[in-house]
Amino acid sequence: MTASSTLPRPYATAPANPGRPAAEPDSLAPGDIAVGVVIGRASEYFDFFVYGIASVLVFPTVFFPHLPRLEGTLWAFALFALAFVVRPLGSLASMAIQRRFGRGTKLTVALFLLGSSTVGMALLPSYASAGALAIALLALFRVGQGLALGGSWDGLPSLLALNAPEHKRGWYAMLGQLGAPLGFLVACGLFAYLWSSLDARDFLDWGWRYPFFAAFAINVVALFARLRLVLTHEYERELDAHELDPCDVGELMHTQGRNVFIGAFAALASYALFHIVTVFPLSWVSLYSDQAIGEFMAVELVGAVLAALAMPVSGLIADRIGRRSLLGSLAVAIGVFSLFAPLLLGGGTLGQDLFILVGFVLLGLSYGQSAGAVTSNFLPHLRYTGAALTADLAWLIGAAFAPLVALGLSAHYGLWAVSLYLLSGAACTLLALRANQRLQLKA
Repeated sequence: MTASSTLPRPYATAPANPGRPAAEPDSLAPGDIAVGVVIGRASEYFDFFVYGIASVLVFPTVFFPHLPRLEGTLWAFALFALAFVVRPLGSLASMAIQRRFGRGTKLTVALFLLGSSTVGMALLPSYASAGALAIALLALFRVGQGLALGGSWDGLPSLLALNAPEHKRGWYAMLGQLGAPLGFLVACGLFAYLWSSLDARDFLDWGWRYPFFAAFAINVVALFARLRLVLTHEYERELDAHELDPCDVGELMHTQGRNVFIGAFAALASYALFHIVTVFPLSWVSLYSDQAIGEFMAVELVGAVLAALAMPVSGLIADRIGRRSLLGSLAVAIGVFSLFAPLLLGGGTLGQDLFILVGFVLLGLSYGQSAGAVTSNFLPHLRYTGAALTADLAWLIGAAFAPLVALGLSAHYGLWAVSLYLLSGAACTLLALRANQRLQLKA
């Protein structure tokens, strides 16, 4: 019997006492879980987008002044990728902490590390003051961010999917993804304000540090919001009922390694688009366009709003045609969009603005359904670890090196390289969805 054939249908947990209605206070409603998911993800994305934006506006000047602007940006993007490289290690280490000390301790350690690493960046000396040590410390704190993000996995997205009504699974799946545009909106808005309010010297001296300090405050709020849910008896009971606990990684990879592999590629088009729309265009405009950075960031803010509005639409469509059908259709749409990327990015202010606005809409529609597209394939006792490692690999393969690859190749060979990058992501998504369909038919 295959893994998929042994899975129960998603259901809402029954009350502890059959004589009481399910709506009593000790029943954990999907809406309650969704609040924890949105708050937690928004804080994490904020931290990462603060770093991503600073990689373009700040780090080439502050940490790589001895290099040409392009090379300094490429080095900043290389450090950007470090967090995604170590993220799977963070997931595995945090699961060991969870088995020994519990979920609350694991989450506290992870978010404290995330906030501390981000604040540590705000306190770093410049290359002019500390030389190579400044770069080494930046890399160290970036690794800390990656380990922390891997450790922040709390099982809430999987629990939300399992508790969602069957006819609204697409709607509830997108709720956790709302953290991405919300986090970007706050990070980009804060940088845009500082960029427009300060002169270049003040911004590069001390202004850029404020978003990193703000990250720690946001993480503290997010920590308490998530712990308030994670440490309830209802949450623990639901996790136990669905067997959402860390499992042996060897058993997972031996019995269902192909599901991890397929899951990592199933939403690759969306993950590839993620940083191609949010971080890479800012670097391209900064280096090769006459458009003012402040004006371009204002367009990105509008794009983030459009992505946030598109995500609920993705939930409604997914509940009508199915999440995997929607992901496949959007992979095709992203492939078509990629063909126009060189024309738009190289088409001056109007073209660049259209690239951002259309790209963010596609991102909202696709990323809204990208989480756990094939998570239901995992056996119940393997789902918690399987979902975490699948997400880690999807970020690593699809998004980690996207800004570095896109900027490096486009600078040396032209913008057609961005088209090829997005096309490869779309092709991988379609192949993975097809492979998953064939496995289910065999089941």
